[in-house]
Amino acid sequence: MKFPSARPRAAVRFAFGLAGLLAASALLSRASAADDTQSQSNGGFFANWFARSDAAKESQPHWMTPIVTVTPRLEQEFRYDQIWQSRPKSTEFESWGAGKGVELIPSEHTEVIIGVPAYQELSTPTKRETGFADETFLLKYRMLSANEENGNYIVTGFLGLSVPTGADVFSTGHTIVTPTIAAGKGWGTRESGFDIQSTLGVSFPDGDEERIGVPIVWNTALQAHVLDKLWPEIEVSYTHWTEGPNAGKSQTAITAGLILGRYELIDRVRFVIGAGYQQAVSSFRTFEHSWIITARTPF
Repeated sequence: MKFPSARPRAAVRFAFGLAGLLAASALLSRASAADDTQSQSNGGFFANWFARSDAAKESQPHWMTPIVTVTPRLEQEFRYDQIWQSRPKSTEFESWGAGKGVELIPSEHTEVIIGVPAYQELSTPTKRETGFADETFLLKYRMLSANEENGNYIVTGFLGLSVPTGADVFSTGHTIVTPTIAAGKGWGTRESGFDIQSTLGVSFPDGDEERIGVPIVWNTALQAHVLDKLWPEIEVSYTHWTEGPNAGKSQTAITAGLILGRYELIDRVRFVIGAGYQQAVSSFRTFEHSWIITARTPF
């Protein structure tokens, strides 16, 4: 598998994705500034929204969202990821966007993630197929939390939904519901420390389980916070299939990554960027290894 720098068109697409993030952040900042002016007299939609979301974020740990593991924290940001993956039989897979999108905190205990369908490419020695993946949504409900000064922990429930909107080659053709429990515990302060974030979920399709499969996925991130802006991490991803072509099989992958942020960008908008290398380490594997780049603008 070639490193992303050997794929100019992939680098260009990542640059376009990053430019889209920054443009959306600029628009958000201008709308927020205009709303803040209005809020000085009679209150405004954005000002009220940000007051709620800021209060929600303040009452939980201030860890960084890992590269692979979905954080139990409530987060508000635009996110764009890019994946280059090597698979068995000389097959390569690329995903622009990776199904990430906009993450919003509408209330003290909830977050809604509206995914942007990823544009994907699957290449084998004999053919190349491209198209969009299915649309995804995720609802988080935070049940318990305490920030660094009051315990440094969190417990959250997720409910994921995937709907069959993608191209035939990438769509499952079915609605998939994924309930998940997530938790985390940290040690240290907001400026430096260590945390563990973990999720356990099961994906249930609304039919055709023998073709799609029913995976149980357990992700755990071990993350440090050093030198203010550096977040080195190791993540372990374990998947076991109970039905489908891989029924009874399990796969383990390890991701080593580094995330940089949160850097001040525009007004309340911050910038985060990171990269990771993921390696399948089990004897059974659906992929060999992956490079992952993530870019985010929390607000």
